[in-house]
Amino acid sequence: MALQKGDFILIDYVAKVKETGEVFDTTIEEIAKKERLYKEGEIYEPKLVVVGEGWVLKALDESLMTMDVGKPATVEIPPDKAFGPRDPEKVRRVPLRQLTAKGITPNLGMRLEYEGKMAVVRAVGAGRVLLDFNPPLAGKTLVYEVTVKKKLETQEEKIAALIHRRMPSVEVEKFKFALKDKTLSIEMPEDAYYLEGIQVAKRGIALDVQRFFPEITTIKFIETFKTASAETKTEESQT
Repeated sequence: MALQKGDFILIDYVAKVKETGEVFDTTIEEIAKKERLYKEGEIYEPKLVVVGEGWVLKALDESLMTMDVGKPATVEIPPDKAFGPRDPEKVRRVPLRQLTAKGITPNLGMRLEYEGKMAVVRAVGAGRVLLDFNPPLAGKTLVYEVTVKKKLETQEEKIAALIHRRMPSVEVEKFKFALKDKTLSIEMPEDAYYLEGIQVAKRGIALDVQRFFPEITTIKFIETFKTASAETKTEESQT
């Protein structure tokens, strides 16, 4: 049965540039290692997507509605539906000394920031450097090999997935949550107390939950600090 707008799904994918076969993104660890894309500390696992919410490229998002759970599919996305055509106006020559003055030694293919924008070094000549401010994938046809691994059915599964999306480094099983009346209480595991950006993550979870479950009007995050003699509990509500 095909998917519908608003479905919560977990997808694995390998994303390639059609013209070169180069893999530029994947959710699968062994492929990331093989293609030299692997980043230490990155979490490789099926990605949560709510169909139709724009969490992936629009053309890919639309294609999800034609897919079935467990069946691999290939989606080809032309440049105009991906990162747009390459714009020759966005390629500039700049004096080499402007970069060396900032401690930058430009090399071919290097990404660097210049005047607040990211660019790729396309050529280094005598005293001048050719910088390309086009997005790296502009002008490319993209190919996504996608498998929908699972469709989440229950409210509990969906809420757990929304929590995990914002705090992927902590095992989702460690979060305990309960829904009573219109209040969702989330017990935070100790592993999550001192995560970098934890307040932003909590706010993100609150906004996500209220977007997809408007009947929930209050979200409480509970942190319990245990001492030898007593327990201290702190609660933070986001409404």
